[in-house]
Amino acid sequence: MAFLFFTNGAVFANIVPRYPELKSRLELSNAAFGSTVAAWPLGALLIGLSAGILVRRWGSARVAPATTIAMSANLVFVGIAPSWWVLTCAMFIAGSLDAIADVCVNTHGLRVERLYRRSILNSLHGVWSIGAVAGGIMGATAAGLRMPLVWHLSTAAVVFTVGALVASRFLLTGPDSTEVSAGPTSVGRPHPRLLASVGLLGVAAAMANVTEDIGATWSSVYLSNDLHTGPAMAGTAFIALQAAQTVGRLFADRVVTRFGDRAVARAGATTAGVAMTAALLLPNPVTTVVAFGLVGLGIATLMPATARAVDALPGLPPGTGLTVIGSVDRLALIAAAPLVGALADAYGLRVGLALIPMAALTVLLLSTTLHNRDIETERHASEGIPSP
Repeated sequence: MAFLFFTNGAVFANIVPRYPELKSRLELSNAAFGSTVAAWPLGALLIGLSAGILVRRWGSARVAPATTIAMSANLVFVGIAPSWWVLTCAMFIAGSLDAIADVCVNTHGLRVERLYRRSILNSLHGVWSIGAVAGGIMGATAAGLRMPLVWHLSTAAVVFTVGALVASRFLLTGPDSTEVSAGPTSVGRPHPRLLASVGLLGVAAAMANVTEDIGATWSSVYLSNDLHTGPAMAGTAFIALQAAQTVGRLFADRVVTRFGDRAVARAGATTAGVAMTAALLLPNPVTTVVAFGLVGLGIATLMPATARAVDALPGLPPGTGLTVIGSVDRLALIAAAPLVGALADAYGLRVGLALIPMAALTVLLLSTTLHNRDIETERHASEGIPSP
């Protein structure tokens, strides 16, 4: 399970450090490049809605490795894209597969978490971040060595395909619904309060991912074009973001146990917003890399927290809540990439990056939708066991 999280993070991260090369090779404006990147969440929004159906039909143990393998193969088409529209189509397909894989690995991870009867999802997302860091390092190294894009991405595709095939042999068998026990599971019309809860959790998740996506998409462009760094240095902000996010997630389960998802999310959103604001006011490579690292640390627990909260809502079939918040998330990502590009063309990329502190503020306001206690504390309460 952990290796699938790793692979899911590493696939996308291989592309990010090569964004400046793709943009330059196809002679794309900031707005055109932003539109290309937006094809990823557009595909995730339109095709990713099928994730819940696929999970219920074939199970996360089958769909997760299959979509990861397909997404790895699609890397090759990103590398050989000869024009804007081919690259955009490849990004659309990548986003579609990534959305389905996200729902599957999180559904399976929550299933494992219920069997462990303690919080492990932050650690699994930490493994995803390790994969993202590894993928980012692979991409930055390949860029620094001026390795041809198609060679780099083809090699990565083979490695991740083999990894997904190996990981698939160690997943839980049987339907994902067997461990679902929280509340009714009827498929009647959802209660308005349930819809509101899912929607607000979707917005909170979206703001976390918008923050990460802006860093992934634009940090290398900002360092390269605005702060005039070299190709290898341009990828370090993304690596710093993912590395700090990884550290935060690997240690988050214990912190969440102590303070709860809500308090940790509030502290993280404040850290991310303040750090990015300071970096935009004091623009240089060092402060920018440090700021993106603090942004990664600040948002580290938000996706696991929203996934856990929506999974605990009564009356939702397996994968449904995760699919819904994923759709809200991708809708925000569709708007974010071209919006940053348009702001960059009109006022400069520093103005576009100001969306990061705004997203952090939104997370701060929506943190009340998250659990105030971790999964272990809630289990103790339900069983009448004193909390540790």
